[in-house]
Amino acid sequence: MQKLRILFVCAEFVPYAKSGGLADMVAGLARFLAAQGHELHVCLPAYGQTEIDAAGTGDHPVRETDYAGTRLRYTWRRASSASDAVQVNLLDCPQLYGTDEIYTEGDFEALRFIFLCRAALGLCRDLKWVPDIVHCHDWHAALTPALLQSSRRRAGFFAHSRSVLTVHNIGYQGIFPMRIAWKSLDGVLSKTLTRDELTDSQINLLKTGIRHADALTTVSPTHAREIQTPEFGMGLDSLLRDRSSDLLGILNGVDYNLWNPETDSLICKNYSPDTLEGKFDNKLGLRDQLGINFSPDVPLVGLVSRLVTQKGIDLVIEAIPRLLSSGDLHCVFLGDGEPRYVSALNDLAAKFSGRFAFVAGYDDSLAHRIIAGSDLLLVPSRYEPCGLTQMYALRYGTVPVVRHTGGLADSVRHFDSSTGQGTGSVFRDADPQGLFWGLTTALGWFGDKAAWTRLQHNGMKEDFSWQRQGPGYEKLYRRLAGDRHRSGVSG
Repeated sequence: MQKLRILFVCAEFVPYAKSGGLADMVAGLARFLAAQGHELHVCLPAYGQTEIDAAGTGDHPVRETDYAGTRLRYTWRRASSASDAVQVNLLDCPQLYGTDEIYTEGDFEALRFIFLCRAALGLCRDLKWVPDIVHCHDWHAALTPALLQSSRRRAGFFAHSRSVLTVHNIGYQGIFPMRIAWKSLDGVLSKTLTRDELTDSQINLLKTGIRHADALTTVSPTHAREIQTPEFGMGLDSLLRDRSSDLLGILNGVDYNLWNPETDSLICKNYSPDTLEGKFDNKLGLRDQLGINFSPDVPLVGLVSRLVTQKGIDLVIEAIPRLLSSGDLHCVFLGDGEPRYVSALNDLAAKFSGRFAFVAGYDDSLAHRIIAGSDLLLVPSRYEPCGLTQMYALRYGTVPVVRHTGGLADSVRHFDSSTGQGTGSVFRDADPQGLFWGLTTALGWFGDKAAWTRLQHNGMKEDFSWQRQGPGYEKLYRRLAGDRHRSGVSG
């Protein structure tokens, strides 16, 4: 079967930049595709660079360009390893990406990512490498399909390239004043956007990408249906319904080389479905690491999350104290986000000292240990495009308690103790009562050792690997590239 040339444009990619699941998904998919023999280039910013060597990198020269009223110096750096077929290209431009922070604020944020879109296509020209597929991820890369479409209309370098835009989180759309677009796209804007887009007072980069991409995906089948409704579409539902025939939901995959309790070097003791007693050792290790005195016989509830309203953190803060007061559970939470939620969780940790531990921030090693050492994992999101922590939890024999939405609904099946079928506790209502029901239901199973072991084994047998999920993208790419290959055009 013919192999494809695929360009990824993104803001995050493990291990070079990560703030959440986006980085894991993009890297996991890219590595799967490379393992199938496809030729992969990835473009993302080199965050934190403070100067550019005048000699460049050897592979790419230092360039200068006028952009948004200033003179930029930039180059590309190759970051791929000998053992990895993915060619990672880091855009080194200190004026735009000189901070270690992946994301900033205000109009400057638009300038940073609009330049990434332009520079990524410029790199292809420099390399004389014509991609079959340009796969763009979230609003940060969403202008790329419009730029690509403009180039195709002129029968230029990208005449036979096709674009895919994946909407990872529709709640973040990249909305900026239109003057920023004129400033950053001087000379090409009128050739890129439609008349309706040009007359708007704002540019919505995600909306622009949805309009111009050849195909659209999101990261679970249920979420693909949800975002076409007013409740979940965040103002873009009408446009998405118009493009419903081009929209596909593909559940994210998990890299089991990194998330596997049998081989995970970050946890206290490795274990498998046949040696589940090792999980108890991880529970004890977590207790010792955090210096808390909870009883190992009481169920331990973990949470590893961004602390934002989308994730249902307010539901947890309201529902959990009642269960902590009764002594029915203990908790270990890890996360960072909105100050009000950080403050509220710190207050709970002070009030329920010894039964509730909260670590503010993100620590990858601790995340692994919480997922390995907890009995249950909370993912009570109001909406969740896909979610990965519930998939990690299943592989570690940690029972997920999730809300029935998006990828959570697609990856966790409510357990029926009478039949022994199911993998977790799934509640429907996004309110404290719904979460309370989901938790107490799971706590009831915990008290039945045979049912609990069956539930753990069910989850650990689930397969969300990229070997199962990745072929959906291959099929989409081949359909888009089919016209080119049938016509005999080569790159």
